[in-house]
Amino acid sequence: MEPWSFNLRHIRAFVKTCELGTLLAASKAVHMSQPAMTQAIARLENQMDVSLFDRQSDGMQPTETALTLVPRLKAFLGFIRSARITHTQIRAFLALARGGSYSKAHITTGLARASLHRAVSDLEAALDQELVRRRGRGLEITETGRLAAKRFSLAEAEMRSAIEDIELIRGKAAGRVAIGAMPLSRARVLPEAIVAYQRKARDCAIYVSEASHAELIEPLRNGDLDFLIGALREQSPGLDLVQSPLFEDCPLVFARNDHPLAGGLDNDLETLSQYPWCLPPKGVPLRDSWEQMFLRAGLNAPAVRVECGSASTLRQILMQTDYLTVLSPDQVVAELQANWVKVVGKTSEEMRRTIGLTYRENWRPTQAQREFMQILRRVT
Repeated sequence: MEPWSFNLRHIRAFVKTCELGTLLAASKAVHMSQPAMTQAIARLENQMDVSLFDRQSDGMQPTETALTLVPRLKAFLGFIRSARITHTQIRAFLALARGGSYSKAHITTGLARASLHRAVSDLEAALDQELVRRRGRGLEITETGRLAAKRFSLAEAEMRSAIEDIELIRGKAAGRVAIGAMPLSRARVLPEAIVAYQRKARDCAIYVSEASHAELIEPLRNGDLDFLIGALREQSPGLDLVQSPLFEDCPLVFARNDHPLAGGLDNDLETLSQYPWCLPPKGVPLRDSWEQMFLRAGLNAPAVRVECGSASTLRQILMQTDYLTVLSPDQVVAELQANWVKVVGKTSEEMRRTIGLTYRENWRPTQAQREFMQILRRVT
């Protein structure tokens, strides 16, 4: 089952019948005849391979399966909004918005270019909105189109979760977890959680996207990622997102094992300021709080000769120079055990960071996603 393989009229017929309790009331609400409603629900049951209603003389009684699916499918329809559009049109437009061209949309969907053009044009007509605009030899998605693509992407995420719920009910649970990983989670926390989870759920597919907070936040908002793990922002990233703490991280100052300062753990800031540093670029919370640490001590921040956001690159530079850097101990576990790097200084209390999860406000995790987050909390 694929998210856009379901007829939207069939889903509306199902949801309204659950809400109103009878085919008669539901048929009036969705403007379908009762025979058409009966046929739509039967086709949906056949496609999902589950029973959605117990047919009784006094009405249609939703099964447990139906009651499980209704909240997700209501949210799915809520993101789509219009009753005049089809799943084929949405699938074509999403492929175009993600690929940026009809050629790439053709590759991802297998649909002929003419079919893609027609589906997108029909979608624009049904919505009475311009979604795509010609730009020279190429095209661009309009602002209206970007907002529509975001809604449809969130609808797709809801349907993907509904399919997982169906598979679980049918005893074929596998699951899928899509994670956005920021630097602090990659060295220890996330790998440990993945290994622990797959010991009990070998068939679950886990997708990890590694990037900065700024690069991951829109894929999260669009439903392409289930949650982010990494340093939480001091200022809320938005009312549509929730930040949930996991643990506190205290960065330390590191240098190579035979660095001139390697003899002590408590070198003061004035001593540390005499050496060159390699750090993430300005604007990254760690870099900004590092500068504030020196300023609060009445010192100028030392020269940052190398700006780099990659912890692995920073570690390699560190081990071959007299540079210093600030990292979480989790990020250099292997190097500490191998005695390649050493702690040469502490940071101020203000540099402590809260590591946690960020997810959408109204997100309803599947069983696989819930269990994975439980393991993450246990690991941390």
